[in-house]
Amino acid sequence: MLKSYRAELFLALGALTFAFNGVISKLVLQGGLSPWHLTEIRTTGGFLATLIYILAKNPRLLRATKRELPALICFGLFAVAAVQALYFISIERLHVSIALIIEFTSPIWIALWLRFVKRRQVSPLMWWGVTVGLIGLVLLAQVWRGMTLDGIGVLAALLSAFAMAFYFLMGESLGKKRSSEVLMVWGLGVAALAFAIALPWWNFPFSYLNTSIDLQGRFANNHLPAWALIIWVIVMGTVVPYFLTLTGLRGLNASTSSVIGMLEPIFAGIFAWWWLSESFNQIQLLGAVVILVGIYLADRSRRSA
Repeated sequence: MLKSYRAELFLALGALTFAFNGVISKLVLQGGLSPWHLTEIRTTGGFLATLIYILAKNPRLLRATKRELPALICFGLFAVAAVQALYFISIERLHVSIALIIEFTSPIWIALWLRFVKRRQVSPLMWWGVTVGLIGLVLLAQVWRGMTLDGIGVLAALLSAFAMAFYFLMGESLGKKRSSEVLMVWGLGVAALAFAIALPWWNFPFSYLNTSIDLQGRFANNHLPAWALIIWVIVMGTVVPYFLTLTGLRGLNASTSSVIGMLEPIFAGIFAWWWLSESFNQIQLLGAVVILVGIYLADRSRRSA
């Protein structure tokens, strides 16, 4: 039975590890590292880790034809680098809940792309799944608490949603030709290079790595060196979840995958409650249930297609 849900399981585990990484990353950021430098070291570290693995396994897997290069470069720039960078810009200017809701409109853009650009038939059940899932996200993030909207912030969040849609679409397409590990090397490698150009490594605050970070919440007054948390961000917050997500994408279409990705804010809320004592209220709990219903409908639409 589990074998028939293998792709869904990989995507759910990917959302789980991405969500837990949110707590660890928050500790790192509150310790004084900028979001830009955290993203830079995250993509670079993830790239080096996966590159070493592929070189030891079979270096020939990294070969790409001239015809493949544009797609691989676009995947790294837009599906990896842009998603993270634009999200950081949006949360600097908007309430996180607003930015999150806008970013997770990606399933809508995917469905519209497939229906009106690719001329594919989209199941009515998929539309219901997307709609119900987005309603759940509105309830979970309580978007109505936001009072003002910054134009640049909204634009950044919307572009981040487009980039996330691009991630699912490109991941589905490239995953048919490339293994998850190879796609990770290319995506993270291109992203790391882009950040290295924008933020030269000689300006990186390496002294921060020896900073002692308070673990806060449940583990308050316990400390770990910043470098240990960053290693977690690289391995368990980047390499592992990207591998799980890209592997799951190989067995599902982009529409269904993007809706299952909505599990991430649910898991993030659970981890924040357990570690940092940030609890769900009744409306947020209702939102979590509604999201699960949306995911179920989206998955049923794929199986009945």
